[in-house]
Amino acid sequence: MSNSPKTEGPPRVTLGVTGGIAAYKAAELVRELQQHGIDVYVVMTHAAEEFIRPLTFSSLTGHKVITSLWTEPATENDAPGLDAEGQIEHIAFAQSADALVIAPATAHVLAKLAHGLADDFLTTLYLATTAPVIVAPAMNVNMWNHPATRANVQLLRDRGVLFVEPDSGYLACGMTGSGRLAAVETIAQAVLTALAGQQPAPVKPTRKKDLAGETILVTAGGTREAIDPVRYLGNRSSGKMGYAIAEAALRRGAQVVLISAPTALSPPARCAFVPVTSAEEMRAAVMEHLPKATVVIKAAAVADFRMSAASTEKLRREGHLHLDLEPTEDIIRGVVDARGSRENRPGTLVIAFAAELDANVERARAKLKLKGADAIVLNDVSRPGIGFDSDRNADAFITADRAIDIPEMSKRDMADRILDQALQLRATTIAAKR
Repeated sequence: MSNSPKTEGPPRVTLGVTGGIAAYKAAELVRELQQHGIDVYVVMTHAAEEFIRPLTFSSLTGHKVITSLWTEPATENDAPGLDAEGQIEHIAFAQSADALVIAPATAHVLAKLAHGLADDFLTTLYLATTAPVIVAPAMNVNMWNHPATRANVQLLRDRGVLFVEPDSGYLACGMTGSGRLAAVETIAQAVLTALAGQQPAPVKPTRKKDLAGETILVTAGGTREAIDPVRYLGNRSSGKMGYAIAEAALRRGAQVVLISAPTALSPPARCAFVPVTSAEEMRAAVMEHLPKATVVIKAAAVADFRMSAASTEKLRREGHLHLDLEPTEDIIRGVVDARGSRENRPGTLVIAFAAELDANVERARAKLKLKGADAIVLNDVSRPGIGFDSDRNADAFITADRAIDIPEMSKRDMADRILDQALQLRATTIAAKR
């Protein structure tokens, strides 16, 4: 493939966006490329429009976004599929691009590229261009590892397509493994390398190791309190936020202890995993592992009440039933009280979570004071599309004197933001003591 520039002025890169959950990150990639002086044009598949709207990209780039081979004609006398100059649009795009980058690239699109199928603008553009092609896949771990996908990737590699390998970690589907879109900085660097006429090796994202030396204890999931041998009191927590925090901390170099109530998730590799069921089991596990923890993040949804005495036999549906409940112990209060004792670390940072039906910061701050934690993450679970059993969150990181809003984003990205705030809080606390 030729690397020769096609246009005067700044390099022109065409970004192909396909239909995966990571499509929203393509907007961040546009900004990253623009910061390097690149003029970005965007082509979207029909499926991509289900995840992010073309208006987002046209606003960022200042250019029309192509979504179909049969675009609206420039004038009533023009034919569909022609640009304002009367040229065949996908051919004009192919000839003017200095590079084509597809991010995210789904398994379906990889298969079409590998086998020369050209049924939309993006795949037709791929066949027509002689510019370098950079592909950043993103998909479920099993799809990425499937022999069909691996064979398609190898076919494309043999033809000179440059791949930015997907990252490994917590995925939107709830699984953990390879398949997450690489960091936008890594993809942008691969594009810059290709524009410079070099052949980049397969690249993987580099992660900052700013948590090296830390031991982070994370709780996750929703506890279950037995009513009888077959029933329990529970809640809607999926555990996704806690698991995302554990995975993010591992990627940033920390040792991680993940204490989890029942979930449908697989724990991240390399963490110390402690499965529990009830609030009392979680409390005992937390206190057992507390001495080695430098940071405690209580993302679990722990039951506030349990049966005073669970029935040893299955309760029968015979008239009205009244349950005799008693409060469970406050695990965070116990952690705070134990902090500073001889066997525990006096400087352990304690971060609580509060799932509320509104975003009342003062109520959350009152809860923070009551529990004695260093910070509390407020999550308004009444908002549709975020919170319980969702892959996205919008939180506020609240301390005694600050409330930092964290806008809606994936729980994996939210995990990094929470860890960033935890590090900043520690640095502020240390500075105040000097």
